Amino acid sequence: MNTEVLALIFLLQICGQSLCQNATRPNIVMVMSDAFDGRLTFDPGSQVVKLPYINYLRELGATFLNAYTSSPICCPSRAAMWSGQFVHLTQSWNNYKCLDANATTWMDLLEANGYVTKSMGKLDYTSGSHSVSNRVEAWTRDVQFLLRQEGRPVSQLVGNMSTVRVMRKDWETTDKAAQWIRKRAASSQQPFALYLGLNLPHPYRTESLGPTAGGSTFLTSPYWLEKVSSELITVPKWLPMAAMHPVDYYSTFTKNCSSDFTEDEVKSIRAYYYAMCAEADAMLGQVISALRETGMLNNTIVIFTADHGELAMEHRQFYKMSMYEGSSHVPLLIMGPGLMSGLQVNQLVSLVDLYPTVLDIADISAVGILSGHSLLPLLSKASTFSKKQHPDWVLSEYHGCNVNASTYMLRSGRWKYIAYADGVSVPPQLFDITLDKEELHDVALKYPNVLAHLDKLLRSIVDYPKVSTTVHRYNKEAFSAWRQSLGGNYSQVIANLRWFVDWQKDPSANERAVDKWLYGSL
Repeated sequence: MNTEVLALIFLLQICGQSLCQNATRPNIVMVMSDAFDGRLTFDPGSQVVKLPYINYLRELGATFLNAYTSSPICCPSRAAMWSGQFVHLTQSWNNYKCLDANATTWMDLLEANGYVTKSMGKLDYTSGSHSVSNRVEAWTRDVQFLLRQEGRPVSQLVGNMSTVRVMRKDWETTDKAAQWIRKRAASSQQPFALYLGLNLPHPYRTESLGPTAGGSTFLTSPYWLEKVSSELITVPKWLPMAAMHPVDYYSTFTKNCSSDFTEDEVKSIRAYYYAMCAEADAMLGQVISALRETGMLNNTIVIFTADHGELAMEHRQFYKMSMYEGSSHVPLLIMGPGLMSGLQVNQLVSLVDLYPTVLDIADISAVGILSGHSLLPLLSKASTFSKKQHPDWVLSEYHGCNVNASTYMLRSGRWKYIAYADGVSVPPQLFDITLDKEELHDVALKYPNVLAHLDKLLRSIVDYPKVSTTVHRYNKEAFSAWRQSLGGNYSQVIANLRWFVDWQKDPSANERAVDKWLYGSL
């Protein structure tokens, strides 16, 4: 951190210590899952799988019905949540480039103001992570060819009815989080803040595809599969490939979903995904149980959310990286002292709102300009909410792999507007979410005035053609620097990445295609 930020945090710490003396501030626990479809946290989606602890939060707290990711991919979305700023402001372009390691997060400010803090599990918001293959795919998304970047999505059953702990890494972290809660209850009167990041229900890496494979295996046990109401699993409708938006066509192909799938395959993938959500819910339950057993639940704000959703074969895709509801709609439930119970909030909100909300809960002033707005006025028993306090829109953006154009989504009222690249070279999309929940009917041409209004609003929030140009320049510069760092090994490395179709037939095809992208016609 720079000197000014350190000085400011020092002053905040002095103030925090004095505030802490009155012991009125609540503890704060945030559980962030990975790839959890927010529509499962309220009806009718909540009926397809048993999620008892999410239901517990829903009954005793507030459920946000329209909560969205700030970017439908792991690292950029988490960067927005931890920083309280839109992706284009932090320049978190992909899973490799996100926040600097010394960026000031809301957890830093809590610690500086007298909170005992602990972060456990999946953090994934700083630059430099994820595989070489993943980052090269993101950098070269402008290369003019189709790629198969992922393994074909599959489902896999393991164990038996007694196999509860399938995702062992998450369970081990959850155990440690529960132990930490019990330790805090016995040793300190200071308020604490705990962050627990889960990997579930993100699909597992497909081991048979080698060490660079992506996560395309939906894996669970009979124990969790029994929590799913199979009769309520729907088979999503798909547009014909020829009728797809060009970006959707690219994504479907690169996610290895362009071939045929049987109805049973699709149902199985969706059932296994829901079962993975049930296992994540049980981990949330273990945290809640630890708080209840130690007598601290009544003085703790509990927040459950996710970095993004999961398409689970909607729109002929799996994974995220899309602005469709399955990918962009996230869970957000908040429960705690002084907050209303059984509340369903229709207000459009996003992950950037969590930074000011957490600080508001702790009675801490934010540092700098934030993109988000505190949600506490929507929840508190003691405050009256005015719509002027929160905008009536949310922004999400995406600049990473599996999509061949920077993407910007604006939700406002009944509309979802999706703009691409410079706003001209790729056609925009417009959906009426109220009438078209499956998002199969693009009405951009039908409502040109709505389209123009929303595009004007989007441009007032972000100069998206300029941002797209910045991302394009970054991709080329980052790739060139990586290429140079490899020296004589470049040809071998680029030939062996998992992302080109039939590269074995022509190992130099990778290199030639990228050279053309970098330097023009050869």
